[in-house]
Amino acid sequence: MNSREKILQAVLKNQPAASVLPDISMFGGNKSEAVQQYLEIFKTIGGTALEVADFAEIKTYLQDNFELTKRTVTTLPELGDMAEMLSQTVDPHTFEDVELAVIQGHLAVAENGAIWLTDEVMGQRIIPYICQHLAVVVSANQVVPTLHEAYAEIGIGNYGFGGFIGGPSKTADIEQALVLGAHGPLSMTVFLLTEMS
Repeated sequence: MNSREKILQAVLKNQPAASVLPDISMFGGNKSEAVQQYLEIFKTIGGTALEVADFAEIKTYLQDNFELTKRTVTTLPELGDMAEMLSQTVDPHTFEDVELAVIQGHLAVAENGAIWLTDEVMGQRIIPYICQHLAVVVSANQVVPTLHEAYAEIGIGNYGFGGFIGGPSKTADIEQALVLGAHGPLSMTVFLLTEMS
């Protein structure tokens, strides 16, 4: 047994006794107001959030607001006629010129505007961070009021990579001025799709 294994074995032998987790049900929010709250909060963090009925509305918005002549990628088959379908087998370095990425999110959190994404829906882990503009489609039914409820839904998921993304990339540490697109997407659009509910 090497020293690493000895240390890990000693740690396992000296674990504290298990204790009951506290009841956090008091932190739950109002599900009926979650979509409206999400739309308002996401706007305050520099993003654009829209409630849409179907993919036709999404296509119209994308055509009206983005330069689709530049490289546009998606993981959603419903948008395959207007964007390049992402492949998990392609070298991630080839995505350096992506203007717009449209991917699906698992759930949205109303209290802070975050979207939960895993490698399952990203296509490639680099996509939400390297594109110039990010758009995410989430079922309106998958908007939860609080992070407590989001973590309850995520649980011990079977994913290799996951994270919350809350709006376009930004920083406010330079002369106390908010700068969007500091180290990632310049803009983020979230479509809350009622058709997926």
